Amino acid sequence: MNPGLAPHASPAMKIAFLEDDAAFAATIIEWLEQAGHDATWFRSGRECVRALSEGRYDLCLFDWMLPDMSGPDVMANLKLKGTLPPVVFLTGRDAEEDVVQVIQAGADDYMVKPPSRSVLIARVHAVARRCSAQLRPEPVQDFGTLHIDFDKRRFELDGAPAKLTEKETELALYFFGRVGMLLPRGHLIQVVWGVNPDIDTRTVDVHVSHLRSKLKLVPENGWRLTSVYRQGYRLERVE
Repeated sequence: MNPGLAPHASPAMKIAFLEDDAAFAATIIEWLEQAGHDATWFRSGRECVRALSEGRYDLCLFDWMLPDMSGPDVMANLKLKGTLPPVVFLTGRDAEEDVVQVIQAGADDYMVKPPSRSVLIARVHAVARRCSAQLRPEPVQDFGTLHIDFDKRRFELDGAPAKLTEKETELALYFFGRVGMLLPRGHLIQVVWGVNPDIDTRTVDVHVSHLRSKLKLVPENGWRLTSVYRQGYRLERVE
């Protein structure tokens, strides 16, 4: 680069960094702060979910493997709550299927450890610029007699609002975002109840039963929400 030219300036951001390696986290936090950003380190997924649910952040850097919740589960939990900023994964996992998995799940970029300082800062700034420039249409979908507004987290059945609790709403949004997929009970607990480690599988079963009843997810209405023995649940369309 021409030494007479300054790097492209980027507005200061509040960044959440989820990483369980203290030494590595200290290095990345230092880089981000020297680039003019306010960076906060979170060692656990639950701590990160709690903080991002209560306060505004402009961007997240997520590791994949953590002691409690995985990075993808943290991302899914925050997405359900409507509090997910742009996400860059910074992880030692470099398999192509891992990259595809998190990008399809909503991540904005993916970097493999260890990153170079200049590339990390450039990628963070690029994601921030790209996301701020995007005009995202309101995600509203109709599934027969069921109308879902994913942005407003609203469900209507036959034109009338469905009366769901907060957790029922988050569980329903997750199911309808993954129609046809087998979702293990343990995974659902992490995603929907991630900040509460005391939830057991019976709680999931009760909430699924309520959803099946309140949203009329039965074959007569074109849906089947089934329990898969010793595995989890699957929501699927019935022709």
